[in-house]
Amino acid sequence: MLTRARGKVVSIDLVRGDAVELTVDVGDDQARAIAYTSLVGQVRVDDEVILNTTAVKLGLGTGGYHFVMANLSAEEREDEGKGHVIKCRYTPVQHAVLSVEEENSPERQAIEKFESLGGMPVVVGQLHSQLAPAAAAIKRSTQHRARVAFIMTDSAALPLAFSRSATELRNKGIIDSTITVGQAFGGEIEAVNVYTGLIAAKQVARADAVVVCPGPGNVGTGSTFGFSSLEQGEVINAVNVLGGSAIAIARISFADPRPRHQGLSHHTLTALSRVALTKCTLALPMIDQMKLLSIQEQIAHSAIHYKHLTRILDGRPGIIELQEKGFKLSSMGRGFDEDPEFFLAAAAAGALAAEMLRLRA
Repeated sequence: MLTRARGKVVSIDLVRGDAVELTVDVGDDQARAIAYTSLVGQVRVDDEVILNTTAVKLGLGTGGYHFVMANLSAEEREDEGKGHVIKCRYTPVQHAVLSVEEENSPERQAIEKFESLGGMPVVVGQLHSQLAPAAAAIKRSTQHRARVAFIMTDSAALPLAFSRSATELRNKGIIDSTITVGQAFGGEIEAVNVYTGLIAAKQVARADAVVVCPGPGNVGTGSTFGFSSLEQGEVINAVNVLGGSAIAIARISFADPRPRHQGLSHHTLTALSRVALTKCTLALPMIDQMKLLSIQEQIAHSAIHYKHLTRILDGRPGIIELQEKGFKLSSMGRGFDEDPEFFLAAAAAGALAAEMLRLRA
C-alpha cells in the first residue's frame, strides 16, 4: 500500500533539472526527499509537504528517498503547457507534455517524413547502469564525432530527472540528447512509444547512434519472465521493424552472488532466446579466456546461437573515457574494480556501434 507522511522542508540540497533534492523533517527524524517541480511546483525551505514514504519503508535499493506528493505551502498554479499527451495517466500526478508526434509539435513534419532508420546502430540494454559505458564507447571510438541519443523506457523509474548519471553524461557530452517514451517523462524529447522515440532520435535529435535503456530501479522476481528488463527483446523487435541495426548488451557478472546472474544472466538469455523475434548482434567483451568460454557455452546451449549473431570486442576504451571524465561506475553497489565484466560488456556493445558507423562512413 501507499504510505504517506507530512513533512517540513529543512534545506534544498541539490537542484538537478526537474528534480530537487531536499532534507525534510518527518516527525522526530530528518530524511532525504525528492520533489519534481514539473509535478508539484517550486519548493522552498519551511514549506509543508505531503510525502510518499513507501520506498524507504520497503528498503528498496534505489529508494532511500521520500517523494513529494504535494506542497501544501505552494500557491495554486495554472498549467500553461502546450501539449495534450498525458503521462502518468490516471494517477494523482498525471500531467500533459508536448509529444513529438502531436499535430502542434514543431517536429511533427520531420516525424511524418520518416522512412527508415537506415541501418542506424541501436544499442539495447537491460539496466540503467549500462548506459554510461555503452555511450562512452561510442564517443571515444568515433573520436567524439558521433551524436548519441539516449532513449529511456518506462519499465523502471519514470522521471528522467531521477537519474543522476543521465544528467552527468549529458553535461559531459557523452550523450547528446535525451528522449523519454511511454509513461517515462522529462526528456528533451517526449514520445508516445519506443517506435516514435527511435524515429525522433533520427529525425529530430539527428543521432548517429542510440542507446536504449530503462531508468534506475528495475524489477526482478527470480522467475522466468517476471523481470522488467525482458523488454530488451521487444525493443530489438522495434529496431528491426524500423530498419535499424540492433545491438544487445549482454548482462554479464562474475561478482553477483545470485546463481541466475552468474556469467551471462538469465535476463539476457530469456530476452534474446524467447522474446526477441528478430535478429540482433550480442556483443561480448574481451575478458579472461576461461570466463569468456563459460559464457560462450551458455550461449551454445540456448536459442541465441542460431537466432542471433555474436561478436567479441574490446570494451576498455569506453571505460577509459569515463575514467578520464571522472565518471564513477556503479551497478548493484559494485564498481568497476568489483565487477569489471559487467561494465566491459556494455562498453563492448558501444564499440560495436562505433564500428558500424565507421563501416557506413
